Amino acid sequence: MAVLLTCDSIAKAFGTRTVFTDISLSLHDGERLGIIGPNGAGKSTFLQVLSGNMKPDSGTVSTRKGVRLSMVVQDPVFPPDSTVREIILAAAADSDDKDTEVSKIISRVGFEDPSATAGTLSGGWRKRLAIAAAIAAKPDVLLLDEPTNHLDVAGIIWLEKFVATAPFASVFVTHDRYFLENCSTRVAEINRAYPLGLFATPGTYSKFLEKRSEFLRAQQRQQDALENLVEREVEWLRRGAKARTSKSKARIQDAMELQAQLADVTARTGTGAATAIDFSATGRMTKRLIVCEHLTKSMGSKLLFRNVSFVLGPGGRLGVMGGNGCGKTTLLRLLVGDLKPDHGEVRCAEGLRVAYFDQNRDKLDPEMPLRRALAPEGDTVIFRDRPLHVAGWAVRFLFRAEQLDLAIKNLSGGERARVHIARLMLQPADILILDEPTNDLDIPTLEVLESNLADFPGAIVLVTHDRFLLDRLSSTLLAMDNASENGGHVEFFAELAQWEQANATKKPKAKGSSTARAATPAEPAKKKLSYMEAREWEHIEERVTEAEHKLSDARDALSDPAIMSDPVRLTEAAAHLDKLQAEVDTIYERWAELGAKLGQ
Repeated sequence: MAVLLTCDSIAKAFGTRTVFTDISLSLHDGERLGIIGPNGAGKSTFLQVLSGNMKPDSGTVSTRKGVRLSMVVQDPVFPPDSTVREIILAAAADSDDKDTEVSKIISRVGFEDPSATAGTLSGGWRKRLAIAAAIAAKPDVLLLDEPTNHLDVAGIIWLEKFVATAPFASVFVTHDRYFLENCSTRVAEINRAYPLGLFATPGTYSKFLEKRSEFLRAQQRQQDALENLVEREVEWLRRGAKARTSKSKARIQDAMELQAQLADVTARTGTGAATAIDFSATGRMTKRLIVCEHLTKSMGSKLLFRNVSFVLGPGGRLGVMGGNGCGKTTLLRLLVGDLKPDHGEVRCAEGLRVAYFDQNRDKLDPEMPLRRALAPEGDTVIFRDRPLHVAGWAVRFLFRAEQLDLAIKNLSGGERARVHIARLMLQPADILILDEPTNDLDIPTLEVLESNLADFPGAIVLVTHDRFLLDRLSSTLLAMDNASENGGHVEFFAELAQWEQANATKKPKAKGSSTARAATPAEPAKKKLSYMEAREWEHIEERVTEAEHKLSDARDALSDPAIMSDPVRLTEAAAHLDKLQAEVDTIYERWAELGAKLGQ
């Protein structure tokens, strides 16, 4: 495959703070490169350097002649009075059929009203608008910085399918492990734990984890061997080695170099260790901590949800999911007593202690120093009945001593999230209510957070778009649907896969008119297929397999250098790929329709 973009030994620093050094990487046709790394490793800066928006301090970034790059930033900003169509048109590459191409992109991205202004869009739809504007520029390489931020689960699944089938290469920075697994053809981690500051492997995220584990084990063996060797050499030095001969002088020099090597390896292996996040539970044994009966809530004229009922006891795990604006945060505020329901009631156990993690995280004074945010009452905190100095408490959350006097406003998003988690940990609780706790957290911190939440003996109510976290922690999922015809629809599921299956079967219904649905009486869940439908059902799996093989062949064709270098053939191949993708989607919809008739 031809190389589209290459960076060679690039480095970047801001003042005295080195972000990354000596990073070298190439991107080939058709590759989908996932970039991960701890907070502060410079992932967003790296994308900015690749895009040309920022210059490296040293090293070079070069692109193949004629290669076009588009970038989607974490928090896109648009003129609030500009319409969706105007913004995409302004970004679109010139062509004879520009209006038609923009209309197709608007439809593909999912906008129903192209005349909607940017100022009226939610964060998730602004992200979709940014993606639409980027692809309208007909890039050869699409750069995405935290593309799943602000998107709900349905939006993330849409984006996954889009990126995985796109006819261009992509580089994306993300902490979403399912997105990495489903989209990446190569994964690279920026981290000082590696000798060259970067570790990259071909394949999916799970393959990357295997290879990284092998590398770190080898590095640990190297450290152990160096420690043994250095120990022997230091002992030799302590015995008063005679430095008169050239041989003795050489051995002294070798011993010094070994110590330097050991210090380098030790520094790398000790970099980025995630904090041990441990939540305090009260040990309450009450079987019913919170009882919700027939909760109904509206905001203005908009019905958010109706008749929501559930019971939470110790060990209960309720995951809450749904589109932006469907009422997830409102439901949590009902549970903590910040809001009252329009109908129904929330009953809490006597003396119930609730720890609430607010997604807006706006309760901290931005001018407050980190020291005071971590230890509000002085220079010590009380954790599990033991006093801890604020400096030691800060280290648990990867803060350095010199950061203690920094104002909260000067911390990164991930660092502010860690401050809130630190404060939450100090509250003994019967129930944790968490509203998007994973925002801005890097993968190592996410993994430790998950592990400790799983061990928490109390109840948890969790709102998140992180599908991995939902799968691991939730024993029950509450799905809220603000797109249903009557509004306010909620439904319980056992797991995310069950929700995805149910959501997939709803797609064919969306094509019918609301009038036709209202006039047609509901059919029973099961009914016999006609003769022709039965024949179709017998062979539909074969049709799916055949269609997916053709789709795979079409994707491979886009990687053919002969096609990539010929604009006419490339355009035809991309159009053919879109056609095959539509055929696959149609067959899957038909499969779901026939399966629904059979009750499957």
